[in-house]
Amino acid sequence: MNSKEKLATAFKKNYHICIGLDTDINKIPEFLKSEKSPISVFNKMIIESTYECAAAYKINFAFYEQEGAKGYELLEETRKCIPENIFTIADAKRGDIGNTSEMYAKAVFDLLNFDSITLHPYMGNDSLSPFLNYVDRLCFILALTSNKGAIDFEKLELANGNLLYQEVIEKVKLWNTNKNLGLVFGATKLEELKENISRFEDLPILLPGVGAQGGSLEDVVSTFNNSGNNRFLINISRGLIYVDSSREFINKVKMQLSDFNKSIEKINN
Repeated sequence: MNSKEKLATAFKKNYHICIGLDTDINKIPEFLKSEKSPISVFNKMIIESTYECAAAYKINFAFYEQEGAKGYELLEETRKCIPENIFTIADAKRGDIGNTSEMYAKAVFDLLNFDSITLHPYMGNDSLSPFLNYVDRLCFILALTSNKGAIDFEKLELANGNLLYQEVIEKVKLWNTNKNLGLVFGATKLEELKENISRFEDLPILLPGVGAQGGSLEDVVSTFNNSGNNRFLINISRGLIYVDSSREFINKVKMQLSDFNKSIEKINN
């Protein structure tokens, strides 16, 4: 099963929750901290208890890179724990001149074997083409992000009347000749989501911001459902993996994921 097929299978099952493994040693249950590799154990427990009902996993590189060489080992261990039939996202937000991007693409796709990556479009098409050339992998391009600072640049008005993030959407559709592009669109920007959802066409959408950042799962799902669009992933990190800190945390995580899936199914049906 290739990367596109994994994502299509998740959507067919009506699975839309992407579990964000933004794992912080300070936030995992205290009893795990006596383990030789607490983060590795925590991640493995999360994955083994949720993979049957998760659409995808997103690994935020920053939480691992800050540990140096040890962190890269943890990242690789975590990636290998995820079953091969489940879609994976490298949340690395890369994008640089061509030969540099080529090296980043090799690291993420060839070495670590992720199905997809997050990218920023600021430097234009040639900075992304080394990733886009992996026709069997997917790339999620930042359009409108969930943070407050998104207004600094992403909502600037251009000479053609588009806001900058809207121009990104249009450019991504032009670049999507291999049908392997998607967008990152903040779940906290509900009004903009409603206004622009018709622009997405068949692009898969990754939506961060539900839970700790204040985005509403029900509002996001309803917006997609009302538009007849089923191609979306809702990333939830802190609002799921840290839902409980007791020795029973895994059961609470499973229950929370089940509740999210039931909410989605209720709206979509």
